Amino acid sequence: MKGAGGTSGGIGQFFIGLAMMCGGFYMLLNAIKVTSSFGLGSHLYQFGGFGLTSGMVMIPFIFGVGMMFYNAKNPFGWLLTFGALIALIFGVISSINFRFTYMSAFDLIVILVLSIGGLGLFLRSLKAIDNRYPDA
Repeated sequence: MKGAGGTSGGIGQFFIGLAMMCGGFYMLLNAIKVTSSFGLGSHLYQFGGFGLTSGMVMIPFIFGVGMMFYNAKNPFGWLLTFGALIALIFGVISSINFRFTYMSAFDLIVILVLSIGGLGLFLRSLKAIDNRYPDA
């Protein structure tokens, strides 16, 4: 009978490692708080002393949409519309901040042991077990 991943590795190690890894990574991701400073008055991009806000990015978007509705074959209208959308998406993503919540050293150690230990067990279960010396 084949084990985890089609090898002779242990199925028990596979599921224990998977459970530890999922629990540890869940606790790790649960400890991260995501905030954003995005808004119509916030600076998305900074060019020298000039800051480009998200409201300013919407101006080429509006002109591009107008040009597209007037003449759908106009490549400049498509370029303005999708260029502004891409700039807006990058601006939103770049304004995201990640912070760890307060946790004790014990909490961090438990998270790391579960995550990395579970990953190690999971990967070891996918490796074939050498049964040349079963009594040793």
